[in-house]
Amino acid sequence: MADPSSYRPKPGEIPDTPGVYRFRDEHRRVIYVGKAKSLRQRLANYFQDLANLHPRTRTMVTTAASVEWTVVSTEVEALQLEYSWIKEYDPRFNVKYRDDKSYPYLAVTMNEQFPRVQVMRGHKKKGVRYFGPYGHAWAIRDTVDLLLRVFPVRTCSAGVFKNAARTGRPCLLGYIGKCSAPCVGRVSAEDHRELAEEFCDFMAGRTGAYLRRLEERMTRAAEEMEYERAARLRDDIGALKKAMEKSAVVLADATDADLIAVAEDELEAAVQIFHVRGGRVRGQRGWVTDKVEEVTTGALVEHALQQLYGEESGDAVPKEVLVPALPDPLEPVQQWLTDRRGSGVSLRIPQRGDKKALMETVQRNAQQALALHKTKRASDLTTRSRALEEIAEALGLDSAPLRVECYDISHLQGDDVVASMVVFEDGLQRKSEYRRFQIKGFQGQDDVRSMHEVITRRFRRYLAEKEKTGEWAGDGTDAAADGEILTADGSPLADLAEDDGRPKRFAYPPQLVVVDGGQPQVAAAQRALDELGIDDIAVCGLAKRLEEVWVPGEDDPVVLPRTSEGLYLLQRVRDEAHRFAIGYQRTKRAKRFRAGPLDEVPGLGDTRKRALIKHFGSVKKLRAATVDQIREVPGIGLKTAETIAAALAQAAPAAPAVNTATGEIMEDVQDTAYGTTPDAAGEPVPTGAPDE
Repeated sequence: MADPSSYRPKPGEIPDTPGVYRFRDEHRRVIYVGKAKSLRQRLANYFQDLANLHPRTRTMVTTAASVEWTVVSTEVEALQLEYSWIKEYDPRFNVKYRDDKSYPYLAVTMNEQFPRVQVMRGHKKKGVRYFGPYGHAWAIRDTVDLLLRVFPVRTCSAGVFKNAARTGRPCLLGYIGKCSAPCVGRVSAEDHRELAEEFCDFMAGRTGAYLRRLEERMTRAAEEMEYERAARLRDDIGALKKAMEKSAVVLADATDADLIAVAEDELEAAVQIFHVRGGRVRGQRGWVTDKVEEVTTGALVEHALQQLYGEESGDAVPKEVLVPALPDPLEPVQQWLTDRRGSGVSLRIPQRGDKKALMETVQRNAQQALALHKTKRASDLTTRSRALEEIAEALGLDSAPLRVECYDISHLQGDDVVASMVVFEDGLQRKSEYRRFQIKGFQGQDDVRSMHEVITRRFRRYLAEKEKTGEWAGDGTDAAADGEILTADGSPLADLAEDDGRPKRFAYPPQLVVVDGGQPQVAAAQRALDELGIDDIAVCGLAKRLEEVWVPGEDDPVVLPRTSEGLYLLQRVRDEAHRFAIGYQRTKRAKRFRAGPLDEVPGLGDTRKRALIKHFGSVKKLRAATVDQIREVPGIGLKTAETIAAALAQAAPAAPAVNTATGEIMEDVQDTAYGTTPDAAGEPVPTGAPDE
């Protein structure tokens, strides 16, 4: 525990200007980020008598070992910089709203020649119109299914669309009237885009005028005795009204607004957001967070606004945001929202009328969310605590293992040998800490030797981190010589960076290492730790046959009861490591099988490979092309073209594949590696993206 007076800045050092400050711990990790209108006044509050501080603030300042600050010109700049640093450093003492899922949106891809209606999650793309978010994907599909009979817009994937265009036959939706079938030319691209725009107008809330037009057309058709057409229009009106009933009008003035409510106690806070567009509730979302610092309701609202609009711009930020309490000060936050939208944004507390009534509904949802979260968490915490205590007791540990790492080896008959490392903290998955290893120390199948290599490489990195921070004086072992380690996204792990406060990849040791296997694997892991001089990390193994727990140096396993929560947690950890290793091994194997002659060209990425195949149609035609013809492809220069021509000239053509369904020979089977598949005529057809 550090004494705040040991790193307190000298009087007069702190400027009396707006800025952002960072507290760092003894390992130079950033543990808290804050902003202030006056850095001098704000930081002075942290260096008063500890007895006067809030317990969480006291914990933060005694954990910290230094403080630094950055001066900015305005409070708006301070707000922007604070948000950027919280996203970058992930400080442990800041309020962070962690969403437990990616909310689905109804998206219309207006950036395509033939716009498509689909469910989308994740980051928003330019040129795509979004409606939502919705609580469930099925809610979107129900709405779309009702609207397609009136607005028969394309919903199929690129692959299905191109296949229908090639064969001249639409899909089932085209036959039953729920798609206008632009793939076979039933409507022009302009008419189909007009349909998509009408669909977007309806979803945006402009429903009254369109319904009146349909009713006028129905009446006119009945007067002209076109009763079948009138009946179809009547059914269309019914379908639209049914879709509108799914989102009742809550604000009569067709307001676009977001309503944010907060329910809190001393430890946690729940935030609920209702998205109202055109006077109707179009979506709902919510978060629950631990209050790791002393924070007011206005500050919680400010953090929620950062989370909600930090990556948004334009119409995604509504004209009006209704909140239960205003941030202090209000002006910088309101200016920040205005800058993100590009026009004025009203941030206020509703006082009367429909908006106040709707805010009370959102507030009740927040209170229910907090109550439900507490009920679930109490049960989960009790179960997880009991599981960790049972593991500690069974293995003779001094305390419960709050961080557990599990390792598994995977291969296919000795080929593509890989390993996985999964991390559980406090009994929960910590997927950001997962790692994948390629076994490079030897060739062939040897799970014991592979386990020894992986444990050695992982903890050599840990010792290198300790040496850099001065916690441990090593023997000069080169941590970078342990071979390539891959992160969870498959990219190589770079050399250890300078201390900058960001969470380190291998800086945190586990209290328990679990290996998938029995005595041999456990002995190998323990031997690796002994060779590195590490004696404060426990090791055990979980054998699949009888679910026995093996510990180093023991001839008999530890047998936990089948009803044991500790055994159940170990099984979850082991199964997760196995799943992660199998997935990586299959990915490597598939990549090796899909390898083509263009993969041997140095510096040629997937984008330019696809461009080459798209330009020439197949690897066979590319192999016959001249250097000048290859240079015609965008992004391909003279030197690259010469390298490609030389590589293809040296590579032997692959053996032809046979289509088992038709018996025909497919000459360029390797085109599938670059996003195309041969059709019946032997020409490559680009593969479409999978259905959402």
